[in-house]
Order: sequence, then C-alpha cells, then structure tokens
Amino acid sequence: MRWRTSIDLEPHGIAPPAATRAPTSHAGLVATLGLVLVAAALWSLIVIGAIPGAQALPSVGGAAQPVIDATNLAPLLTTADDHLDALRYSIACGAAGSESDSSCDIDGTVYVRPGAAGSFRPLALRPDSGASSGRYTASLPTDVATSASGFSYYAVIRDRSSGSTVTLPQGGALAPQRSLRLANPVSIDLGVHHFGDTRPATARVASARWGDGPTEVGIEEGPQLEPIGASSFDVTSSGTVTVLDEAHKRLLRFAGNTVSPPSVIPVGVRGTIADLAVRPNGDSFILESVAERGSTPLVQRFDAGGHLTGAWHTAEGTASTIRLGPSGPVALEYPASQWMPIGNAAEGSSARTQATQGRVGRAFVLGRSIVAQREGDEARVALVGPAGILKSWRIRSATPLAEIQLAEPLGSKVVVVLRTYTDTDAAFVVLILGEPGVERQFTVAASEWAEASPLSRFRLAGSSLFHLGSTSTGMFVDRFDLEVQ
Repeated sequence: MRWRTSIDLEPHGIAPPAATRAPTSHAGLVATLGLVLVAAALWSLIVIGAIPGAQALPSVGGAAQPVIDATNLAPLLTTADDHLDALRYSIACGAAGSESDSSCDIDGTVYVRPGAAGSFRPLALRPDSGASSGRYTASLPTDVATSASGFSYYAVIRDRSSGSTVTLPQGGALAPQRSLRLANPVSIDLGVHHFGDTRPATARVASARWGDGPTEVGIEEGPQLEPIGASSFDVTSSGTVTVLDEAHKRLLRFAGNTVSPPSVIPVGVRGTIADLAVRPNGDSFILESVAERGSTPLVQRFDAGGHLTGAWHTAEGTASTIRLGPSGPVALEYPASQWMPIGNAAEGSSARTQATQGRVGRAFVLGRSIVAQREGDEARVALVGPAGILKSWRIRSATPLAEIQLAEPLGSKVVVVLRTYTDTDAAFVVLILGEPGVERQFTVAASEWAEASPLSRFRLAGSSLFHLGSTSTGMFVDRFDLEVQ
C-alpha cells in the first residue's frame, strides 16, 4: 500500500518549535516527523486558484492549479507586551502544473481595520529587507495594532509579471483574518515538567492488536520507518468509540468497553492518514488530509453502515482536522487558519460558502468559540462569546511546548491538552482552566508508538477526556473522568 503522510498542522496556524529541539526517543521521533512537516508546511501551503479580487472565489474546491503561494502566520491572540508592528507574509510564485518556483514581481495590499466592523484601511505590502527573499510585510498603524477590540484584515496579492491575483484569506472582506487582544489574561506558569508522573486512566474503553485479523488494526511503515496505524478516532455522547483503521479501509466501533469485539464497518477511503468526526446517529465524516495533485483535501460522509452519502472538497489546499460544530462539521483549513463549514448540506458544501464563512475560533454551543495559539513555549487560550472575550489564559512552560492537542469548553471551564517534550521524553499535560487559573492538572503518557493524524489524540465527550494511544502490540483508547460538573 502506498503511504502518504498528512500535513501536521497545529490549531489556528500555530508555528512549531525548531526541529533541532524535537525529541529523539521512539515516542519523540514520531513527534519529530510531525514537527518537521509543520515547519515545511507553514511556508509551502497553497492558495488554490487565481482569484481576481477580494470577494471573487472559486466555485469548486481544487479546480485550478496554484499560481501564487502565500502564507501568513496570523497573530490570533495578542497582548500589550507583544509590540506587534507589522503583518508578515511568505510569498512565492509557480507556473501552473509545476511544483517548482518561478520568478515573480509581487505587489499587494493588506486591508485592516480595528475590531470586526467598519471600513478597511489599505496598507502597502513591501519586501522585508531584513529577511530572505519571498518575505513581505505590511506595517500596522499603532491604533490598529493596539486596539482593545483587536483587529481584522485580509490581503490581495498580485504578481505583476503574470497578472495573477490571490486573496488571503479567500473570503476577503466577508471572512477576514481576526486578531483578538487579551486585556487581562490569567497568567499560568507550569514551570519545569517532571516526566513519568502520569495519571492512570479511569478505564480502557477500546483496544485492538496490530494485524490483519477481522478486528485487528492495520499498520504501515512511513518514510522514516515509523509505524502508522489507527490514524484517528471519535467518541459520541453515549460513549461509543469509533476508530479509523485506515490501512484496512474500515471503522472499528466499540460499545464503550473492551469486553465485546468491535463492529467492523468498511468505508471507501484511500487508506492514508485521515481524521474522523462521528455524529450520534453513526454518520462518519472522514477528512483525507492529503489531496491528490491539482485538488484539495476530500471530506466523505458515510452512514452508520459505511455507505457513502456525500463528498466535498475543502476550499483551501490543506486541512488538518475535522470536528462537529453546532451546525455540522467544520474543517480547520490553511493557509487561512480558519474553521470552515463543510458537508452541511448544499449551503455548507461549496468552496465559496466555506471561504466566506471561515472563522478563526472553533464554534461551540451558546454562541461561544475557542481561539488557541502557541507562541514559542507559551500557549494562549481565549473563550469568546458574541460580545467578545469572556475569559483568557497565558500558559508558560519552562519545558518546551509543541502543539495544542485540544482546547474545548466544559461547562464554565476550559479543557486544554498540551504536548511537552525534551530530547528524551514526551508527554501530554491536561489542564482544566477556570477563573483563578489551573483548577486541575495531570499528565498523560504520550504512548505514540504509531503515528496518527496530528490532532487526533484526544476527544472530550461529556465530562470525560478520551486518549488514543498505541504501543508495539496495538492501539487503545483510555477514558479519564474529569469530575467537572
């Protein structure tokens, strides 16, 4: 079977730590591969299509070859001590149908405004004299950069030599990038992490050995001989666990315990690393995070019996994860670093609809959303309501942090899962955040013998946290009851 990796992107456009700091243990090597992929992906993500204006969008995802590649590492959550003075872009040009860069003469305008309403102000996009070729900046006016309500922006980028134009994010003025200002975030200092002090699981709710048997999970080897298997999972509110066995192109559905064997549901996927979201009725949405050349990632919907009932391309060239929102599935797409609706019947299926409804935060019930960003060895999390930021936290760590695996509300609290690592160890830190800061904290062993979809290790269902792990003998899903009302 041909193996193709997914692009390991962290939530909301978060930059990874330098590859030289990645772990070198077996579990760490799995993380290393993902981190290297992130570093490459953040500067090579593709904007699909030549778009003639800020609101001119492609009608079908993946229909055109890229002409301009542009990325912007968005400052999603800022504080007063950031001293943000510019927006930075990485831009390259390529001939249609070619993977190699070609020369281009870039001209562009970034449109900014304080807050999320009102008129946009044009700013010239200029080469960054202090950086390597292909880097561009737009200087932010002080009143915009320091606005208490944050700011929103989008860019229209042109290649004067070819006439090609692209808008980033694709939604332009209808769905601009958003930067929120944290006025009084709760400050948390995790200090130095002590590896090995892990919490035992409340229960093991699913497990399967590696192999080709009827209820075993397939395994493959990656380009660096890393094992790959059980690439994603999801848990319904009833506790039913569904594991994606991509190697065998099937789902294994567990009834919330390991006593009974799982139900086996064949699904027509490509057999590569993919992400999974499951509705309570058993409908499954599978995001094939690696697209065929000239296309964008594909989301397929299967009913409880594994029959294909719908398929949609993402609007943008890369997507890292799919989750269920209050109105249906949403995919985290790049280079916009926005959550976009997909597979929600006709109105949520087209590339145009996805792009024009893209949002920075992941939406939850009651009009709330979560915005999370890692900046170096600091993680920032904001719980946002219809009127603005409700609560926010700055989490610092003396031990390096990698991706934010999960950030979701749980009642009045927020559950955050961070990966931390050294050259020899890796682990996940689970934090339950409230008004005073960390109300509960514990560590989950990394247990990453086999590589999986990059943001698929944890799910929150009810008041329990579920962890997908693996050892040399097989995969498992553990449940951790959080005891939070």
